[in-house]
Amino acid sequence: MESESESGAAADTPPLETLSFHGDEEIIEVVELDPGPPDPADDLAQEMEDVDFEEEEEEEDGNEEGWVLEPQEGVVGSMEGPDDSEVTFALHTASVFCVSLDPKTNTLAVTGGEDDKAFVWRLSDGELLFECAGHKDSVTCAGFSHDSTLVATGDMSGLLKVWQVDTKEEVWSFEAGDLEWMEWHPRAPVLLAGTADGNTWMWKVPNGDCKTFQGPNCPATCGRVLPDGKRAVVGYEDGTIRIWDLKQGNPIHVLKGTEGHQGPLTCVATNQDGSLILTGSVDCQAKLVSATTGKVVGVFRPETVASQPNLGEGEESESNSVESLGFCSVMPLAAVGYLDGTLAIYDLSTQTLRHQCQHQSGIVQLLWEAGTAVVYTCSLDGIVRLWDARTGRLLTDYRGHTAEILDFALSKDASLVVTTSGDHKAKVFCVQRPDR
Repeated sequence: MESESESGAAADTPPLETLSFHGDEEIIEVVELDPGPPDPADDLAQEMEDVDFEEEEEEEDGNEEGWVLEPQEGVVGSMEGPDDSEVTFALHTASVFCVSLDPKTNTLAVTGGEDDKAFVWRLSDGELLFECAGHKDSVTCAGFSHDSTLVATGDMSGLLKVWQVDTKEEVWSFEAGDLEWMEWHPRAPVLLAGTADGNTWMWKVPNGDCKTFQGPNCPATCGRVLPDGKRAVVGYEDGTIRIWDLKQGNPIHVLKGTEGHQGPLTCVATNQDGSLILTGSVDCQAKLVSATTGKVVGVFRPETVASQPNLGEGEESESNSVESLGFCSVMPLAAVGYLDGTLAIYDLSTQTLRHQCQHQSGIVQLLWEAGTAVVYTCSLDGIVRLWDARTGRLLTDYRGHTAEILDFALSKDASLVVTTSGDHKAKVFCVQRPDR
């Protein structure tokens, strides 16, 4: 695969790349990610001819369909106690599996649940904007496009739907195989998804031009578009990892055997400039991969760190697995969350374990706060915790759910945390930290 990796690296020279699709001759122009602070999304929006990027005020619709709910409204459960939340959204009638915030304004949330429903609602007061109707299986994926004009929902059976936020109208739908993950392209109206048949799909929305990336004959369990918008990393149930060229449709790198994992992949993340990839698996390993060379440059295991992969270790654990991971944006640190409740902070420059922060129950997901060394965790005990990765100290926690937290999202300015839970609720917490 080395020769393919060299040719893939050379493709980064032109300032403008295009992703070609089957169907007609339309293309999407994707502006190459600039390492500096300007956000290229606005430039891309001006170049897109087939999507209306004109924003309309949500307030112009006087629909009072939604409910404004008291945060303390009674829910019985085994974790009754104080409720630190500011807003509770309670229109779901079963476990709420996923949440995403609109990236443009961070004023809207979309949630999906086991009740086969998805809702778009306002964070400030929990008011319903509209229901994403028509799903007939649990909605496990939901998210807004890069410019917040579109919102996508996906259910376990593989039915994906896209809605235009300002008009509240469905503009596209597609039935793929059983859905494993879904993600919007970072700078274009392009939707990607991985399915149980091993395929990764890419659609131009709303016209539906489609491209597929065929993996091994096993589920594509996790995936992430790299920051350059030209490549995606996908992990599979057989432990292999593929880095795909989204324009050409071929794998630039394939990691398998000793380079891959010894069990299904559970999560994948990239650092800010896309040079490093971190993969996690039920084999309890987190692997640090160079996105340029496709080589494993580090392996992290619970309580031990190894700089090179070792096939002798990595047997699948019966009681533990990597559940979530991510890179700090301001320090060379990575966080790995395990099912046994361990949050491990690793120093990437020395590849050593820096801190181990213990939770009373399994970690479901972690998120780094942008521009700081603070990492947020949500766990099966229904609590959100904030940790200082420099010291390993618990800064604060937020409570209010009466069942496990299943997903959470963080606003760009880290002022709000939005959680979803097995208690059928989504909650909005205002983050107040004296150290900021």
